[in-house]
Amino acid sequence: MQVIGVAGPSGSGKTTLLVRLIPELVHRGYRVSTMKHARRDFDIDQPGKDTFRHRQAGATEVLIASARRWALMHERRGEPEPDVAELTRQMAPVDLLIIEGFGRGSHDKLELHRRDAGQPLIHPHDRHVVAVLSGEPLPDCSLPVVDLGDIDAVADFIVAHCRRALTRHPIRLRNEVEQK
Repeated sequence: MQVIGVAGPSGSGKTTLLVRLIPELVHRGYRVSTMKHARRDFDIDQPGKDTFRHRQAGATEVLIASARRWALMHERRGEPEPDVAELTRQMAPVDLLIIEGFGRGSHDKLELHRRDAGQPLIHPHDRHVVAVLSGEPLPDCSLPVVDLGDIDAVADFIVAHCRRALTRHPIRLRNEVEQK
């Protein structure tokens, strides 16, 4: 499974980018999953529902399933926050896992940069950033700069980057295997 992250400050457009990018990658034949970091305490459950009550009673994990989907909730109960590697092991293998957030992780990342946001570039301080996605040219940038508004170009970069990574890892993206 290939992993790439999208990093940038809150409000920079990471989610907007992903909801445009995922359909393009799926259209190209890739199976894509995502992982999202939440900075605050969050809950996908609803107070009063059976699963909520199970967790409140002390269950470590609660799985809820239907014919359309299933979800597994795992309570950390004071344990430290899991890192990307631990969470990735919990996910079913796909061609590409895109991580939103987890900026301190050691996975390859695309930096989403908007000059008008007034934030400094991340890549000078994070060796895991492999390219910068921006809506304007960044002539002093030492990394590839991909036009944030060109979803085809962003998808092309990700696929090419994953192919280069495959030379270091013995797995292939699924649709490359099927084309041979």
